[in-house]
Amino acid sequence: MDRPIIEINELSTYFFTYEGVVKALERVDLMIWPNEIFGLVGETGCGKSVTALSIMKLIPSPPGKIVSGRILLDGEDLMPKNEKEMFRIRGEKIAMIFQDPMTCLNPVKKIGETMSEVILIHLRVSKKEALNIAAKSLEETEMPDPFFVLKQYPHELSGGMRQRVMIATALSLRPKLLIADEPTTALDVTIQAQILRLLKRLNGTFETSILLITHNLGVVAQLCHRVGVMYAGNIVEVGSVEDIFENPMHPYTLGLISAIPKFDENRERLKGIEGYVPNLINPPMGCRFHPRCRFCMEKCRTLKPPCKHGKKGHTVACHLS
Repeated sequence: MDRPIIEINELSTYFFTYEGVVKALERVDLMIWPNEIFGLVGETGCGKSVTALSIMKLIPSPPGKIVSGRILLDGEDLMPKNEKEMFRIRGEKIAMIFQDPMTCLNPVKKIGETMSEVILIHLRVSKKEALNIAAKSLEETEMPDPFFVLKQYPHELSGGMRQRVMIATALSLRPKLLIADEPTTALDVTIQAQILRLLKRLNGTFETSILLITHNLGVVAQLCHRVGVMYAGNIVEVGSVEDIFENPMHPYTLGLISAIPKFDENRERLKGIEGYVPNLINPPMGCRFHPRCRFCMEKCRTLKPPCKHGKKGHTVACHLS
Protein backbone atom coordinates (compact mmCIF):
# COMPACT_ATOMS: atom_id res chain seq x y z
CA MET A 1 0.00 0.00 0.00
CA ASP A 2 1.18 3.55 -0.71
CA ARG A 3 2.58 5.50 2.21
CA PRO A 4 0.61 8.54 3.43
CA ILE A 5 1.22 11.92 1.82
CA ILE A 6 1.10 13.45 5.29
CA GLU A 7 1.51 11.59 8.58
CA ILE A 8 1.24 13.41 11.90
CA ASN A 9 2.27 11.65 15.11
CA GLU A 10 1.73 12.95 18.65
CA LEU A 11 1.69 16.59 17.51
CA SER A 12 1.36 19.18 20.29
CA THR A 13 1.30 22.92 19.62
CA TYR A 14 1.14 25.43 22.47
CA PHE A 15 0.80 29.20 22.68
CA PHE A 16 2.67 30.84 25.55
CA THR A 17 0.59 33.88 26.55
CA TYR A 18 0.53 36.25 29.53
CA GLU A 19 -2.57 34.46 30.85
CA GLY A 20 -0.99 31.03 30.60
CA VAL A 21 -0.10 28.24 28.18
CA VAL A 22 -2.82 27.59 25.60
CA LYS A 23 -2.67 23.88 24.72
CA ALA A 24 -4.11 24.34 21.23
CA LEU A 25 -3.13 20.86 19.97
CA GLU A 26 -2.51 17.93 22.29
CA ARG A 27 -0.94 14.74 20.85
CA VAL A 28 -2.75 14.84 17.52
CA ASP A 29 -2.43 11.86 15.14
CA LEU A 30 -3.51 12.21 11.52
CA MET A 31 -2.86 10.54 8.15
CA ILE A 32 -3.85 11.63 4.64
CA TRP A 33 -3.37 9.22 1.74
CA PRO A 34 -2.44 9.95 -1.89
CA ASN A 35 -5.30 11.35 -4.01
CA GLU A 36 -7.52 11.63 -0.92
CA ILE A 37 -9.77 14.49 0.17
CA PHE A 38 -9.71 14.51 3.96
CA GLY A 39 -12.16 16.71 5.87
CA LEU A 40 -11.30 18.14 9.29
CA VAL A 41 -14.39 19.36 11.14
CA GLY A 42 -15.24 20.85 14.50
CA GLU A 43 -16.42 24.00 16.25
CA THR A 44 -14.59 27.31 16.01
CA GLY A 45 -11.50 27.26 18.24
CA CYS A 46 -11.06 23.47 18.27
CA GLY A 47 -7.62 23.57 16.58
CA LYS A 48 -8.36 22.96 12.88
CA SER A 49 -6.44 25.98 11.55
CA VAL A 50 -3.64 25.47 14.07
CA THR A 51 -3.23 21.95 12.67
CA ALA A 52 -2.88 23.38 9.15
CA LEU A 53 -0.41 26.06 10.23
CA SER A 54 1.60 23.45 12.15
CA ILE A 55 1.89 21.31 9.01
CA MET A 56 3.15 24.37 7.11
CA LYS A 57 5.38 25.33 10.08
CA LEU A 58 3.82 28.79 10.04
CA ILE A 59 2.94 28.97 13.73
CA PRO A 60 3.81 32.54 14.82
CA SER A 61 6.69 32.43 17.31
CA PRO A 62 6.34 33.96 19.80
CA PRO A 63 3.85 33.08 21.22
CA GLY A 64 3.33 29.74 19.44
CA LYS A 65 5.56 26.68 19.38
CA ILE A 66 5.34 23.08 18.22
CA VAL A 67 6.49 21.43 21.43
CA SER A 68 6.49 17.77 20.35
CA GLY A 69 5.55 15.32 17.62
CA ARG A 70 6.46 14.44 14.04
CA ILE A 71 5.16 15.69 10.70
CA LEU A 72 6.10 13.43 7.79
CA LEU A 73 5.50 14.68 4.24
CA ASP A 74 5.72 11.75 1.83
CA GLY A 75 8.05 10.10 4.35
CA GLU A 76 10.23 13.20 4.88
CA ASP A 77 10.34 14.60 8.43
CA LEU A 78 9.55 18.33 8.42
CA MET A 79 10.34 18.97 12.09
CA PRO A 80 14.16 19.38 11.67
CA LYS A 81 13.73 21.65 8.62
CA ASN A 82 14.88 25.25 8.97
CA GLU A 83 13.00 28.22 7.50
CA LYS A 84 15.03 28.22 4.28
CA GLU A 85 14.24 24.54 3.67
CA MET A 86 10.57 25.06 4.51
CA PHE A 87 10.45 28.02 2.12
CA ARG A 88 11.22 25.62 -0.75
CA ILE A 89 8.75 22.99 0.48
CA ARG A 90 5.88 25.48 0.75
CA GLY A 91 4.42 25.89 -2.69
CA GLU A 92 6.33 23.03 -4.31
CA LYS A 93 5.11 20.22 -2.03
CA ILE A 94 2.46 21.80 0.22
CA ALA A 95 0.20 24.73 -0.68
CA MET A 96 -2.53 26.45 1.30
CA ILE A 97 -5.60 28.50 0.43
CA PHE A 98 -7.50 30.59 2.98
CA GLN A 99 -11.14 31.46 3.54
CA ASP A 100 -10.78 35.16 2.65
CA PRO A 101 -8.64 35.65 -0.48
CA MET A 102 -8.92 39.44 -0.26
CA THR A 103 -6.64 39.46 2.79
CA CYS A 104 -4.11 37.17 1.06
CA LEU A 105 -3.78 39.01 -2.27
CA ASN A 106 -1.66 42.16 -2.41
CA PRO A 107 -4.11 45.01 -3.17
CA VAL A 108 -1.47 47.10 -5.00
CA LYS A 109 -0.24 44.27 -7.25
CA LYS A 110 -1.97 42.93 -10.32
CA ILE A 111 -2.96 39.27 -10.28
CA GLY A 112 -0.26 38.45 -12.84
CA GLU A 113 2.47 39.95 -10.63
CA THR A 114 1.30 38.03 -7.57
CA MET A 115 1.01 34.68 -9.35
CA SER A 116 4.21 34.96 -11.38
CA GLU A 117 6.17 35.98 -8.27
CA VAL A 118 5.34 32.61 -6.66
CA ILE A 119 6.29 30.74 -9.84
CA LEU A 120 9.57 32.64 -10.31
CA ILE A 121 10.66 31.85 -6.74
CA HIS A 122 10.41 28.10 -7.34
CA LEU A 123 10.99 27.61 -11.07
CA ARG A 124 13.84 28.76 -13.31
CA VAL A 125 11.69 30.42 -15.98
CA SER A 126 11.43 33.88 -17.55
CA LYS A 127 8.74 36.37 -16.54
CA LYS A 128 6.87 35.67 -19.77
CA GLU A 129 6.94 31.92 -19.13
CA ALA A 130 5.78 32.51 -15.55
CA LEU A 131 2.79 34.52 -16.83
CA ASN A 132 1.97 31.74 -19.29
CA ILE A 133 2.09 29.18 -16.47
CA ALA A 134 -0.15 31.45 -14.36
CA ALA A 135 -2.64 31.83 -17.23
CA LYS A 136 -2.72 28.05 -17.80
CA SER A 137 -3.30 27.49 -14.10
CA LEU A 138 -6.19 29.99 -14.14
CA GLU A 139 -7.63 28.24 -17.18
CA GLU A 140 -7.55 24.94 -15.27
CA THR A 141 -9.74 26.54 -12.59
CA GLU A 142 -12.28 27.42 -15.33
CA MET A 143 -11.49 31.13 -15.06
CA PRO A 144 -12.87 33.01 -18.09
CA ASP A 145 -10.30 35.03 -20.11
CA PRO A 146 -7.26 34.27 -17.87
CA PHE A 147 -4.89 36.74 -19.60
CA PHE A 148 -7.37 39.56 -18.94
CA VAL A 149 -7.64 38.50 -15.27
CA LEU A 150 -3.82 38.62 -14.92
CA LYS A 151 -4.00 42.35 -15.69
CA GLN A 152 -6.62 43.03 -12.99
CA TYR A 153 -6.18 44.11 -9.36
CA PRO A 154 -7.83 42.01 -6.60
CA HIS A 155 -10.57 44.59 -5.94
CA GLU A 156 -11.66 44.33 -9.58
CA LEU A 157 -12.57 40.65 -9.19
CA SER A 158 -15.54 39.01 -7.49
CA GLY A 159 -15.10 36.85 -4.37
CA GLY A 160 -15.42 33.67 -6.40
CA MET A 161 -12.85 34.85 -8.94
CA ARG A 162 -10.40 35.80 -6.17
CA GLN A 163 -10.78 32.35 -4.65
CA ARG A 164 -10.09 30.78 -8.06
CA VAL A 165 -6.93 32.91 -8.26
CA MET A 166 -5.83 31.54 -4.86
CA ILE A 167 -6.53 27.96 -5.97
CA ALA A 168 -4.73 28.52 -9.29
CA THR A 169 -1.71 30.01 -7.49
CA ALA A 170 -1.59 27.09 -5.06
CA LEU A 171 -1.80 24.51 -7.85
CA SER A 172 0.57 26.21 -10.31
CA LEU A 173 3.52 24.22 -8.88
CA ARG A 174 1.58 20.94 -8.63
CA PRO A 175 1.98 20.36 -4.86
CA LYS A 176 1.37 16.94 -3.37
CA LEU A 177 -0.89 18.35 -0.65
CA LEU A 178 -3.33 21.25 -0.83
CA ILE A 179 -4.63 22.63 2.48
CA ALA A 180 -7.94 24.44 2.05
CA ASP A 181 -8.86 26.37 5.21
CA GLU A 182 -12.62 27.01 4.94
CA PRO A 183 -12.31 28.04 1.28
CA THR A 184 -16.06 28.61 0.77
CA THR A 185 -17.01 30.45 3.97
CA ALA A 186 -16.88 33.98 2.51
CA LEU A 187 -18.76 33.01 -0.69
CA ASP A 188 -22.45 32.82 -1.57
CA VAL A 189 -24.11 29.42 -1.99
CA THR A 190 -23.91 29.31 -5.80
CA ILE A 191 -20.19 30.16 -5.87
CA GLN A 192 -19.56 27.72 -2.99
CA ALA A 193 -20.94 24.90 -5.13
CA GLN A 194 -18.72 25.92 -8.06
CA ILE A 195 -15.58 26.01 -5.87
CA LEU A 196 -16.38 22.59 -4.39
CA ARG A 197 -16.88 21.08 -7.84
CA LEU A 198 -13.61 22.68 -8.91
CA LEU A 199 -11.68 21.20 -5.96
CA LYS A 200 -13.14 17.76 -6.64
CA ARG A 201 -12.24 17.96 -10.34
CA LEU A 202 -8.71 19.17 -9.62
CA ASN A 203 -8.24 16.35 -7.11
CA GLY A 204 -9.23 13.85 -9.80
CA THR A 205 -7.20 15.49 -12.58
CA PHE A 206 -3.90 16.15 -10.78
CA GLU A 207 -4.23 13.54 -7.99
CA THR A 208 -3.47 16.23 -5.42
CA SER A 209 -4.40 15.24 -1.87
CA ILE A 210 -6.57 17.84 -0.12
CA LEU A 211 -6.94 18.63 3.58
CA LEU A 212 -10.28 20.46 3.74
CA ILE A 213 -10.86 22.39 6.96
CA THR A 214 -14.48 23.31 7.54
CA HIS A 215 -17.31 23.46 10.05
CA ASN A 216 -19.86 22.69 7.32
CA LEU A 217 -20.79 19.00 7.38
CA GLY A 218 -22.75 19.43 4.14
CA VAL A 219 -19.52 20.36 2.37
CA VAL A 220 -17.82 17.30 3.87
CA ALA A 221 -20.61 15.00 2.65
CA GLN A 222 -20.28 16.32 -0.91
CA LEU A 223 -16.51 16.36 -1.23
CA CYS A 224 -14.54 14.20 1.19
CA HIS A 225 -13.45 10.58 1.26
CA ARG A 226 -12.59 10.48 4.98
CA VAL A 227 -13.33 12.78 7.92
CA GLY A 228 -11.55 13.69 11.15
CA VAL A 229 -13.62 15.19 13.97
CA MET A 230 -11.70 17.58 16.22
CA TYR A 231 -12.63 18.86 19.66
CA ALA A 232 -10.59 21.13 21.94
CA GLY A 233 -7.24 20.25 20.35
CA ASN A 234 -7.88 16.49 20.13
CA ILE A 235 -8.91 14.24 17.25
CA VAL A 236 -11.88 12.34 18.71
CA GLU A 237 -13.02 10.32 15.68
CA VAL A 238 -11.78 9.44 12.18
CA GLY A 239 -13.65 7.48 9.55
CA SER A 240 -15.04 7.39 6.06
CA VAL A 241 -17.85 9.81 5.20
CA GLU A 242 -20.29 6.88 5.42
CA ASP A 243 -18.97 5.87 8.87
CA ILE A 244 -19.22 9.38 10.28
CA PHE A 245 -22.70 10.15 8.97
CA GLU A 246 -24.32 6.71 9.30
CA ASN A 247 -22.51 5.31 12.35
CA PRO A 248 -21.04 8.14 14.49
CA MET A 249 -19.40 6.62 17.56
CA HIS A 250 -18.24 9.65 19.58
CA PRO A 251 -20.88 11.70 21.47
CA TYR A 252 -19.44 14.92 20.03
CA THR A 253 -19.76 13.60 16.46
CA LEU A 254 -23.31 12.49 17.28
CA GLY A 255 -24.05 16.01 18.53
CA LEU A 256 -22.71 17.59 15.34
CA ILE A 257 -24.79 15.25 13.17
CA SER A 258 -27.91 15.92 15.26
CA ALA A 259 -27.49 19.66 14.74
CA ILE A 260 -27.82 19.36 10.93
CA PRO A 261 -31.21 20.74 9.77
CA LYS A 262 -33.49 18.10 8.24
CA PHE A 263 -35.89 18.90 5.43
CA ASP A 264 -38.20 15.89 5.55
CA GLU A 265 -41.78 15.75 6.79
CA ASN A 266 -40.81 14.71 10.32
CA ARG A 267 -38.87 17.85 11.13
CA GLU A 268 -37.91 18.21 14.78
CA ARG A 269 -36.37 21.00 16.80
CA LEU A 270 -32.59 21.04 16.33
CA LYS A 271 -30.64 19.45 19.16
CA GLY A 272 -27.72 21.65 20.12
CA ILE A 273 -24.70 20.60 22.17
CA GLU A 274 -25.03 22.05 25.65
CA GLY A 275 -22.20 24.04 27.22
CA TYR A 276 -19.17 25.74 25.69
CA VAL A 277 -15.78 24.85 24.23
CA PRO A 278 -13.36 24.70 27.21
CA ASN A 279 -10.61 27.19 27.95
CA LEU A 280 -7.47 25.48 26.64
CA ILE A 281 -5.26 27.24 29.19
CA ASN A 282 -6.84 24.96 31.75
CA PRO A 283 -8.58 22.17 29.81
CA PRO A 284 -10.71 19.55 31.60
CA MET A 285 -8.98 16.44 32.90
CA GLY A 286 -9.70 13.12 31.26
CA CYS A 287 -11.83 13.43 28.15
CA ARG A 288 -11.98 17.11 27.18
CA PHE A 289 -15.59 16.69 26.05
CA HIS A 290 -16.88 15.21 29.31
CA PRO A 291 -18.35 18.48 30.77
CA ARG A 292 -20.73 18.65 27.78
CA CYS A 293 -21.32 14.91 27.28
CA ARG A 294 -24.72 13.43 28.22
CA PHE A 295 -23.13 9.96 28.44
CA CYS A 296 -20.37 11.05 30.85
CA MET A 297 -19.13 8.38 33.28
CA GLU A 298 -16.87 8.80 36.29
CA LYS A 299 -13.72 7.62 34.49
CA CYS A 300 -14.35 10.16 31.71
CA ARG A 301 -13.58 12.91 34.25
CA THR A 302 -10.11 11.63 35.13
CA LEU A 303 -8.87 9.23 32.43
CA LYS A 304 -8.16 10.31 28.84
CA PRO A 305 -9.77 7.74 26.52
CA PRO A 306 -7.39 5.77 24.28
CA CYS A 307 -7.87 5.76 20.51
CA LYS A 308 -9.64 2.53 19.54
CA HIS A 309 -9.44 1.14 16.01
CA GLY A 310 -12.55 -0.34 14.43
CA LYS A 311 -13.41 -1.70 10.99
CA LYS A 312 -11.97 -0.12 7.83
CA GLY A 313 -9.91 2.46 9.69
CA HIS A 314 -12.78 3.86 11.77
CA THR A 315 -11.15 5.10 15.00
CA VAL A 316 -12.69 6.75 18.05
CA ALA A 317 -11.35 8.09 21.36
CA CYS A 318 -14.18 7.39 23.80
CA HIS A 319 -14.68 5.17 26.86
CA LEU A 320 -18.12 4.14 25.56
CA SER A 321 -16.70 2.42 22.48
